Amino acid sequence: MTEPSGIPAPAVRPHERILAMRGISKHFGAVQALTDIDLDVYAGEVVALVGDNGAGKSTLVKALAGVYPPDGGTIEFAGRQVTIDSPADARNLGIATVFQDLALCDNLDVVSNLWLGRELTVGGTLDEVGMEQQSWKLLRELSAKIPSVRIPIASLSGGQRQTVAIARSLIGDPQMVILDEPTAALGVAQTAEVLNLIERLRERGHGVVLISHNMADVLAVADRVVVLRLGRNNGVFQVGDTGVTGESIIAAITGATDNAVTRRAAQKNPEKGGEP
Repeated sequence: MTEPSGIPAPAVRPHERILAMRGISKHFGAVQALTDIDLDVYAGEVVALVGDNGAGKSTLVKALAGVYPPDGGTIEFAGRQVTIDSPADARNLGIATVFQDLALCDNLDVVSNLWLGRELTVGGTLDEVGMEQQSWKLLRELSAKIPSVRIPIASLSGGQRQTVAIARSLIGDPQMVILDEPTAALGVAQTAEVLNLIERLRERGHGVVLISHNMADVLAVADRVVVLRLGRNNGVFQVGDTGVTGESIIAAITGATDNAVTRRAAQKNPEKGGEP
């Protein structure tokens, strides 16, 4: 990995590849968490990353976010090879991550949470008006249902809190947004609100990586589904293609497609993908 940290990646055009991970591996002592993982993400695309607990989803996401730098493999971002050794490296490249805990401050209002650590100043003082105006502009672009940007976070619903966390990740206009279980523990109406928000991100041209256990949510908004199993790639599914169903994806997640019969067929007909 050759690109120095701290240099923003050049902008990419719609449908161009933002991210290419090749042969990514990571171990923790004797535990091999990831083995030769490949992942591509394109601008204006939602890629769902799915798998059972322990499949390697969180480790892969944290490798992208700079929390767990990989032990092997290469990462290309916006067409150049990069290193991501820290969360600051990820942010500088244009990778934003919204973890499941959201990391919001309940006692602060929406504006303060959106700009926390990135406050605007004029003449050495906080630009409260400017931050409020830009907050409303961003939330309107996302079609967010927030009653006021001056309401404390503690007063918001789960869906609204998720909206604020996603909006905060867009400060700085990242090219790629990673969402870790954004609909977990939300009701039906709140889940619909967050799924609409994910579609807004796609429309804005962001590449989106969605981690979710909810197959209905995945099929509702994802363009592609990448399955991890036991720390390895175990299938890529184009949503909408003939034969791609929730059942076929779940079979790849659980390993139901990997058995003695399919392995024997694959050995006999490797060029035909195991067809007799």
